Amino acid sequence: MSLSQCKIIELPKITDNRGNLTFVEQNKHIPFEIKRVYYLYDVPGGESRGGHAHKKLQQFIIALSGTFDVILDDGNGRGTFTMNRAFSGLYIVPGIWRELNNFSSGSVCLVLASDLYDRKDYIYDYEQFIKFYRNRRE
Repeated sequence: MSLSQCKIIELPKITDNRGNLTFVEQNKHIPFEIKRVYYLYDVPGGESRGGHAHKKLQQFIIALSGTFDVILDDGNGRGTFTMNRAFSGLYIVPGIWRELNNFSSGSVCLVLASDLYDRKDYIYDYEQFIKFYRNRRE
């Protein structure tokens, strides 16, 4: 998989003078079945999250509140996505290293995942990730 397959996806936004509504439907707005949902919040200033890759897991990241950066690396290049809109999300394919940082105060990061938690799917060491990347390319 490559960085070019990761992208911002706009979600439906229903505007109303009482407030806006956005929704996500699996296999319609995002290209996978949602099997797990989790969220990050109260991230202290200067801290980062992520720092890993997944072998098989797909993710969709939404900034429900506040702003933060998602840095993606496919072993060949890097890209930074600033997340700050509740009506769009970042689709991340398997095999991509990710780091989340620059969380503003009160940020909430929602993650929709294609599978249940499986520690064996994680690559936590960047050098191991590079080896994984090279093995995929061969």
